[in-house]
Amino acid sequence: MKIGIAGIGLIGGSLAIQLRKTIKDVIIYGYDSSEINLKKGIDLELIDAEILKKDFAELDVIFLTFPVKEITNQLSSILDLVSKKTLVIDFGSTKSKICESISSHPKRSQFLATHPIAGTEFSGPTAAKNNLFNGKVQIICESHKTDENHLEWALNWFSSIGMILKEMNPEDHDKHIAYVSHLSHISSFILGQTVLEKEKDESAIFAMAGSGFASTVRLAKSSPQTWSSIFEENKENVLETLKHYLTNLESFKSLLENDEYKKIYHTIEKTNAIKSVLKGIKK
Repeated sequence: MKIGIAGIGLIGGSLAIQLRKTIKDVIIYGYDSSEINLKKGIDLELIDAEILKKDFAELDVIFLTFPVKEITNQLSSILDLVSKKTLVIDFGSTKSKICESISSHPKRSQFLATHPIAGTEFSGPTAAKNNLFNGKVQIICESHKTDENHLEWALNWFSSIGMILKEMNPEDHDKHIAYVSHLSHISSFILGQTVLEKEKDESAIFAMAGSGFASTVRLAKSSPQTWSSIFEENKENVLETLKHYLTNLESFKSLLENDEYKKIYHTIEKTNAIKSVLKGIKK
């Protein structure tokens, strides 16, 4: 089986590991805009060779794991290059614009839109992890538009590596993911920025910062290329979540300014209900 991976980073590299473990005699072709990542992917034996234009027609499956704006911009051209036997699967973190970009493409049935809720704050092929996707949710969008045989192969393979499949429409996906993922990253980025700007003495930060600070800013180490692309593609939903978030921040600030500590206590107590939600999230 010949498989392509466009984007040899954390997700693409981890995907390659699982493909090698589960598909006998698989040949993996790779592409990355970074020559360094591409070479490292070959050196680490994540991929066998670089994808050349002539190779697209020979691929059985190609996974798109590069930044979402690139997926939106390139998906139609990639579908033009592949043969009738090829399934194209995207792993992008936003879905609406990607699905819209090929809604009327003659090879629409050869495309499957997905989003694995998996990752770490690290990036690049050296960050690739074995079993990264095991026990993680795989969002599937517009599966009814994908050829039945292609869809069956994809769903069976995702299940075989331990993924939990969930169907959503692209609009709902982008709205909800803005709250549970995109806002979390913004909060981490801005907290990190605020501390770095205010605390010029880094030794003081290291001396005083505990595990709470470290866990809160962990996401601030995430790839700028990946996340600036996500915020651009999901701009409207991200702005809506920021509006709600800033309203709550201003409310908390007002309580503190007015010495309303009982209300602060009750706000925190009410928010503790998140514990029951977090218990349902698989690690």
